[in-house]
Amino acid sequence: MRYFIELSYDGAAYCGWQRQRDVATVQQTLETALTTLLRRDTETVGAGRTDTGVNASYYVAHFDTAEPIDCTHLTAKLNRMLPADIAVFAVTPVAEGAHARFDAVEREYSYYICRRKDPFRRFSSWQYGVSLDVEAMNHAAALLTAVDDFTTFAKLNSNNKTNICRVMRAEWRQDGDLLTFTIRADRFLRNMVRSIVGTLVDVGRGRYTVAQFEDIVRSRDLSRASAGAPAQGLFLSDVRYPAELFVRSDRR
Repeated sequence: MRYFIELSYDGAAYCGWQRQRDVATVQQTLETALTTLLRRDTETVGAGRTDTGVNASYYVAHFDTAEPIDCTHLTAKLNRMLPADIAVFAVTPVAEGAHARFDAVEREYSYYICRRKDPFRRFSSWQYGVSLDVEAMNHAAALLTAVDDFTTFAKLNSNNKTNICRVMRAEWRQDGDLLTFTIRADRFLRNMVRSIVGTLVDVGRGRYTVAQFEDIVRSRDLSRASAGAPAQGLFLSDVRYPAELFVRSDRR
């Protein structure tokens, strides 16, 4: 039987989601807990990679079992066993063959910029005190929904089969000293969001005009993108799936 596991994690202590040799990752930590509780080697497949230091306020992975399990009890046991920086929301039965990565139809990332030094946000935001023109940043962000080739923001040598992405939403919100960038798309390239944020911040501080930003995006030249924003401000915040994948009708 196949199950989706919904979780969140603080990425500060991990070298990303993906299992790697001799370093701590979220996937490896979760699999160790599942293997112990289910008493058999249990592998997971995640909705996608997150890089070192990147967080997830909502993440999905799938795993298989030979027999049905009590999802409520497993959720509680996982939360007792896992470290404080990983939390499980739910374990949910899904249709045979449902895939946490390939069946996702939309993903959403949020990026947080704190406009002042704040000791309580140092691991969850980019603390950036330079004055920013948020209106110009929003005008530039809106252009992302009108293009589909994001080669400019692709990680070098990432071996993507395609750099085509469909962005449905890209906008900044300001709430006091906190700026939040939200971007939703059918897929994302490695380092894409951090590279976009870094370039939009350069629009906000006057290095580029909105028109220049559009030219950078359409150039498909990754050397023209700004340096990527720091990892700690980035959160995977949503992953959406077709409703028919879930055995219970009350899942998203």
